[in-house]
Amino acid sequence: MKKVEWEEKYVKPWISKSPERRKEFKTYSGFVVDRLYTPEDVQIDYDNKLSYPGIYPFTRGVYPTMYRGRIWTMRQYAGFGTAEETNKRYKYLLSQGQTGLSVAFDLPTQIGYDSDHPMALGEVGKVGVAISTLEDMQILFDGIPLDKVSTSMTINSTCAQILSMYVTIAEMQGVDRTQLRGTVQNDMLKEYIARGTYIFPPEPSLKLATDIIVFCAKEMPRWNSISISGYHMEEAGATPVQEVAFTLANGIAYVEKVLERGIDVDEFAPQLSFFFAAGNNLFEEAAKFRAARRLWARIMKERFNAKKPESMMLRFHVQTAGCTLTAQQPENNIIRVTLQALAAVLGGCQSLHTNSFDEALCLPTEKAVRIALRTQQVIAEESGVADVIDPLGGSYYVEWLTDKIEEEAEKYIEKIDEMGGMVKAIEKGWVQREIARAAYEKQKAIESGEITVVGVNKYVIDEEIEIELLRIPKEVVEKQIARLRKFRENRDKKKVEDSLYELKKAAEKDGVNLMPYILDAIKSRATLGETSNTLREVFGEFRAPEIF
Repeated sequence: MKKVEWEEKYVKPWISKSPERRKEFKTYSGFVVDRLYTPEDVQIDYDNKLSYPGIYPFTRGVYPTMYRGRIWTMRQYAGFGTAEETNKRYKYLLSQGQTGLSVAFDLPTQIGYDSDHPMALGEVGKVGVAISTLEDMQILFDGIPLDKVSTSMTINSTCAQILSMYVTIAEMQGVDRTQLRGTVQNDMLKEYIARGTYIFPPEPSLKLATDIIVFCAKEMPRWNSISISGYHMEEAGATPVQEVAFTLANGIAYVEKVLERGIDVDEFAPQLSFFFAAGNNLFEEAAKFRAARRLWARIMKERFNAKKPESMMLRFHVQTAGCTLTAQQPENNIIRVTLQALAAVLGGCQSLHTNSFDEALCLPTEKAVRIALRTQQVIAEESGVADVIDPLGGSYYVEWLTDKIEEEAEKYIEKIDEMGGMVKAIEKGWVQREIARAAYEKQKAIESGEITVVGVNKYVIDEEIEIELLRIPKEVVEKQIARLRKFRENRDKKKVEDSLYELKKAAEKDGVNLMPYILDAIKSRATLGETSNTLREVFGEFRAPEIF
């Protein structure tokens, strides 16, 4: 029996009895979803479109045994207050079974201000840990052997300074930089698109990001030099298709910039990594990761002539979607996070952060963090989903979704190419407008009830929220500032001035990799703010254009 015959004989008489059975369903990308998928809906060319895990085009996973060989890295994103408080949280998470560290930095650190700068007032330690000096970084990783753990650091505009601090304290521990494992986010393009923690204009920012990629390729072979990030676009309202398209378009821009330096693609591409969000639509999210993996493999092979399989692998970290967390009935967030984490695992992520249920209200408490980590552990140890590689592979619906997301993402990338590349598209505000429109349409759908948010626009109750809230005490900030000022007093000021002078002169020249100069300045005990201000003098500051 053909699908059309089944619909005519069985479906039509059934739906004629009730208007509700005629309802149209859509994914978050706007795809109208049929009630049933069959072999008629998808052409499964196994060898070319799916193949086996660890083999091009890596649709079914980047490694031959995936989680049967080693479970994904459980990397809970954490950072608050001072380095001391965050160090305690890291040690607690490691003691509870976490397998990698992920550092959240406060806003002043992210945009290049020391903790005592007027622009830092009221923001020190709020959304992450305050790091102004080499001493702060040393305290942050006190008692944590950097040759034994991998560390992810969500830092962009001041990435070179933070990476330089990490390298320096590793050397203090007797660990050579070639042995360090981890990731820096270092994705400036998405800052202009969705996040906003930029300092300099796009071109010098892109130059700094490229400097770090080149430095890591030569000096830190086990380190991921960039985490090309779609997560923040999804948080800003991008659809799953847009998240894939704009993230990979950013990746194309970075690859092109490094190739301009005369470096072979296979020398640096294996150190590129990616970062995505996992939203609520379980199957669409799992399909999104599969589509992104296949599309990136094709881009690297066909567009950039990569030869190494490692250069074509899209290895990625996932964070469950913060924008889906609700302040209303916050315990419901535990269920949301579980579904999102499951989608990430079914989609084949390499590392995963699960949000804490109280994050719509405050920085996560220890109890909430433990529940978030336990969510991953239950999925890994009890659910059975990690026992089989790509268990959704071959599902007619999932394969249709994978094809559809890849197809629509490719159209976006072609449009961006026509505009002259991602930098041009960002400068015109086109990417930002596309995401803003998607966010607007989604919010309208929530307000109309077309999209249900449990506890917000459906199943609402009157409640008084009674959960423990974590706050940053005033004395914690005062302690951070006092340590910073003492640090400045107890150093060779001439040595600092000389290193900053050399950095400035290098920044004024074309074609000079600034990483060695920033590393020298940090080792001379220059602060994060001082190095950032030196670069501000050369590059200036960026002001976002109006996009509407």
